Amino acid sequence: MDSSIKMQTPEGIEYILFPAGIPIRACAWGIDFLFRGVVLIALFILSEFTEMVMGVWVFFILNFALNWFYYVIFEMIWNGQSPGKRIMGIRTVGGDGSPVKPGASFLRNMLRFADGFFYLYLLAFIVMSASPGFRRIGDWAADTLVIYTARSRLPVRFTPPALLKQEAIPWLADVPVITPPAKLSYEEKQGLLMFARRYPQLGKKRADEIARAWTLSLELNDEISDSQYLLGIARSISGNL
Repeated sequence: MDSSIKMQTPEGIEYILFPAGIPIRACAWGIDFLFRGVVLIALFILSEFTEMVMGVWVFFILNFALNWFYYVIFEMIWNGQSPGKRIMGIRTVGGDGSPVKPGASFLRNMLRFADGFFYLYLLAFIVMSASPGFRRIGDWAADTLVIYTARSRLPVRFTPPALLKQEAIPWLADVPVITPPAKLSYEEKQGLLMFARRYPQLGKKRADEIARAWTLSLELNDEISDSQYLLGIARSISGNL
């Protein structure tokens, strides 16, 4: 399923947001969890070396501050990204794609306790799975989204260019080569190769539906389908990234 969301500015300019799914957000949360743990351990060790008396209550206060203000501070200074989000290539934005505001960031993070009730995070999983844009309770309350950054919105974002050139697509061997009608950008080439890799899982009807949006302005004959046309271009550029 295509989970992208179309937005429109007051001037009538359309743009597309690509919401981040549950697995990548879970990875970002895990990285942030480890980062906060390292900070707490470092503070504890520092107190031991400096002969400071860090009581249980001081530790709880620091833990409280990290849990409640860690995400808010980083999302304000790093344009919607915590360290975990930055590593995974995602960010928090407003519901319309604008930069997240301090009040919205605080509200969405204040409601993490509801998502993590009893530390099971089952409620967050259910809400995110059932909602457009994979929003959790905090996102609904603050009208925010977590999206892929512009550099990483394609599923091939973690694949180095050198590996993309070497990765073979066996079913393209029987597809006739088709010369692209215009010069393609690197991102467009990545998108075509991604389409070619996913083609067997899509099915012909769904593949033609996706391909039709790209070939809408082209005049194709009845002997070739829209998806076969894109596969032919993918074959022609598969070794020329």
